Amino acid sequence: MAVWDDLVGQERVIAELSAAARDADALVTAATAQTPPPAASKMTHAWLFTGPPGAGRETAARAFAAALQCVSPDRALGGAPGCGFCDGCHTALLGTHADVSTVAAVGTQIRVDDMRDTVRKSYTSPAVGRWQVILVEDAERLNEKSANAVLKAVEEPAPRTVWMLCAPSVEDVLPTIRSRCRLLTLSTPAVSAVADMLVRRDGIEPDVAAAVSRATQGHIDRARRLATDPRARERRAAVLKVPLRVEEIGGCLKAAQELVDAAAEDSKQLAEEVDTKETEELKAALGGQSGGRMPRGTAGVMKDLEDMQKRRRTRSQRDSLDLALTELTVVYRDVLAMQLGSRVDLANIEIQDTLERVARNTSPESTLRRIEAIGACRVALDGNVAPLLAVEAMTVALRAG
Repeated sequence: MAVWDDLVGQERVIAELSAAARDADALVTAATAQTPPPAASKMTHAWLFTGPPGAGRETAARAFAAALQCVSPDRALGGAPGCGFCDGCHTALLGTHADVSTVAAVGTQIRVDDMRDTVRKSYTSPAVGRWQVILVEDAERLNEKSANAVLKAVEEPAPRTVWMLCAPSVEDVLPTIRSRCRLLTLSTPAVSAVADMLVRRDGIEPDVAAAVSRATQGHIDRARRLATDPRARERRAAVLKVPLRVEEIGGCLKAAQELVDAAAEDSKQLAEEVDTKETEELKAALGGQSGGRMPRGTAGVMKDLEDMQKRRRTRSQRDSLDLALTELTVVYRDVLAMQLGSRVDLANIEIQDTLERVARNTSPESTLRRIEAIGACRVALDGNVAPLLAVEAMTVALRAG
């Protein structure tokens, strides 16, 4: 298994990253042997991975990190780095490699406190690997202070440090940062390619894989979760009923409450297991016992962990709600396609009767206004408007059309 196997429909990106990994290996080899470096290299110290949700930005960055840390004997004999089997590849892909640091937003932003230790580490030499790799999964969530910290590190990197930033688009990253990065833009993979991967890698039945890939429009992570998680299927089924439930004001308010409650429950279930494990591990590290009193002087550390977990739960709830809004947008996209006579494949073919009813009883203009109302709700949520208030305003707007 090569490290690129989970990167679906991105042949151009794989080719560019493979060439860079090969040149990076040559640079390290030359430095170790104290020989002149190659005259030209496709390797650089900072990369910006962009592309729509589900395209595999983080997957591409982590695969590249694994290729940079590859220690396969075949690589030393001229083979391409990134075998997927050696210790360097394996630990980098799992996220346990000592020289691959990952930064992700715990709350709605990546704060400077979250970046300080990572920036400091970026100036050190690799401990066990070939490169010091810093992977920022949510570069669009860097706030002003944390972005400035990253900018300083990217401007003057250590010789064997590589920064990998992931964001939906170039515009989501400060111009001063993106100007110092090599841009890689991923595209949404074909529905058939995602379905094939689910069958091949996850053992999903072909019919199920095809259905979830079509429903998620090629979003790899959402397709996998929809195929394997009954809770995700239940939440999506509730979203698909919204267009018929907003015909009355009472239905609008009830649908809004259920969408918010479902997002809260989804995030709670996802967080409980992680929070419990983190808490028990920190208690053990501080010398406490499960269910017992903690040593003196540790209350502040435990409070910091609780605050971090609270921010993460808030973000998880908003992300879950945003996913529901994305799915609702796709429903109205199908309605609009019907109204305009488009021949594009419907994403929600299982509710074709509902789609036809809405398309028949409304106009394309009202459908566009409904899509705009969903977008306005997402903007409001990004602005920290209370979720229930924002979703109620949206469902009322959906009724008005």
